[in-house]
Amino acid sequence: MYDVVIIGAGVSAIFMAHKLTELHPDYKIVMIDKGKKLHERSCKGDGCGCEVCDQYIGFAGLGKSEGKFNYTNDFGGNLGLKVGSEQAMKLMEQVDELICTYGGNAVESYRTHNPQLAEEAEQHGLKVLTTTVRHLGTKRSTEVFQNIYDYLKSKIDFVFEADVIEVTKHNEFFIKTSRGTFHSDKVVFGTGSSGSEWMLEKGETLGLKPGPSRVDLGIRVEMRGDQLQHILKETFETKLYVKGSTYEATTYCMNPNGRIIRKFQHGLVMADGQNQREKGLSNNLNFTLFVPSFFKSKHEADEFAKRIIGGINRGRDRIVVQRLEDLHNSVETDDQKLMRNRIKPTLSAEPGILNEEVPSKYVTAIQEFLRSLESLLGETIDPDTLLYGMDGKFYEPKIKTNRWFQTEVDGLYLIGDCSGETHSLSQAAASGLYTAEHISKTGQN
Repeated sequence: MYDVVIIGAGVSAIFMAHKLTELHPDYKIVMIDKGKKLHERSCKGDGCGCEVCDQYIGFAGLGKSEGKFNYTNDFGGNLGLKVGSEQAMKLMEQVDELICTYGGNAVESYRTHNPQLAEEAEQHGLKVLTTTVRHLGTKRSTEVFQNIYDYLKSKIDFVFEADVIEVTKHNEFFIKTSRGTFHSDKVVFGTGSSGSEWMLEKGETLGLKPGPSRVDLGIRVEMRGDQLQHILKETFETKLYVKGSTYEATTYCMNPNGRIIRKFQHGLVMADGQNQREKGLSNNLNFTLFVPSFFKSKHEADEFAKRIIGGINRGRDRIVVQRLEDLHNSVETDDQKLMRNRIKPTLSAEPGILNEEVPSKYVTAIQEFLRSLESLLGETIDPDTLLYGMDGKFYEPKIKTNRWFQTEVDGLYLIGDCSGETHSLSQAAASGLYTAEHISKTGQN
């Protein structure tokens, strides 16, 4: 009999387990995950076709990938609305302290706050979203989470490469897995976005009803490395928000001197950004302009994304790219133009026409955003700027939980991204700390 069974070994689960071991060293805790131990995760994400993909699943989950922690209520989820803005920021400070304890302080944090830029941007129809960032990079992030694992492995039990077959409750919870059955008064789902189908299925058997869902799609931009010098002179990156007549859009994952890579997720191939620390410097800067869309169900959201991105992929790893000048002139980018392009692509993509493959909402958004950006910069965006279709960000549907992330099933909690409340590493980790404190207090009663 365990005091707490945690299903999932991602960021929210790890921070919860760590907090519980601090507050209650005598607690019996087991963490069960479908994936592998951190040092056994080896998938490079190049279309390997893994049944259980090491890139996303296993100890540390998406925390292993780049390890970018944004400490803010401006974006990354609704934790501030759930627990209060001040409390959310305090929790994220605790997240950063823990990261630094295990080696994250080797990477300096930076702030994107710039009041002068914010005021200037507003005059040109843009809003600057602010955050404090500790961007660990894949190598450092792996080291940090391995250090946390080395601490936890003597404090709690781990069960890796286990399928959770059934979760039922009578007087207590019974968790039937491919590696045995576990009993507990409290069960925590921390399965992130990778375990969404599993969680919805198991939640339904327990009487939980999923709510609306969301998916963000956007065009990835690759521009001259010095093009945004005016707005990045005091910060490493920035996040900008724009609102049009039919859309709202936000820049995401800005990588000065970074590269564009293929991201394999949900059976789709997308254009993703990579930080300069990963594979050396480039002469370019890249980011995605994401436009959110909302649906009645997770299924509808996923099908929408699959229809658009899958249509571009054409059953392979195809990504389409077009020069900005060609987009404006409604003409095709071909191989010859791409070879002569002064901005050299960091991703091998197929030249084409975005308007023929990407819904007009996303093309309109990027064009209007870049016009606002030109106004802010006081210069024309380089016509050789490259636009890639497409990038995607997936979200979990919200399932009703109270302020402590407890569902309507007494003793069952949803933390991190599977709760539908957090969409970032920092807020997911903070939700784990927050719920651990509640579980600790209820365990004393």
